[in-house]
Amino acid sequence: MNKAMTIVGIIILGILALFVINITQQFQQGNELDYYLLEETTEAAMLDAVDLAYYRQSGGTIRMDREKFTESFLRRFASSINASRNYRIRIIDLNEIPPKVSVQVDSSTIATFDAQTVGIQNKIDAILETKYNEDRLLGQIN
Repeated sequence: MNKAMTIVGIIILGILALFVINITQQFQQGNELDYYLLEETTEAAMLDAVDLAYYRQSGGTIRMDREKFTESFLRRFASSINASRNYRIRIIDLNEIPPKVSVQVDSSTIATFDAQTVGIQNKIDAILETKYNEDRLLGQIN
C-alpha cells in the first residue's frame, strides 16, 4: 500500500509539473509572437499610411495619415491574432510629420489564477525614416 501511494504521488506531481510547464510555455510563446506581430504590423501599417500626394507636392517630406494608419494597423493585427487570447491595443502617440508612432498591446490568456488574469505587455516606438537626397557631412549640418 505504501509503495502504491508513492507511485500515485509521483504521477500526480508529474502531471502538475507538466501543467506548470505548459502554462509557462504559453506565456513565453505568446510574448514572442505578440512582439513580432506588433513589430511587423506597425511597419506595414506605417508604409501603407504614407501620403504620396503630400510627398510629391512638398518635394520629399514624408507625411503619414492618422486614419489610414489606424485602419491598416487594426485590420492587419486582427487578421493575425490568436483567438484564445484577449487583446487590448493602445495607440499612445502618433505624429504625422515626421512619421512616428508608439503602440502598446496588452494580451492575456484565458487561464486565470485567483480570479486575476496574467497579462503580457508589449510596446513599440517606430519612426519612418528615409535617406537624404544629397550626401551630408557632420560639419555641413546647420
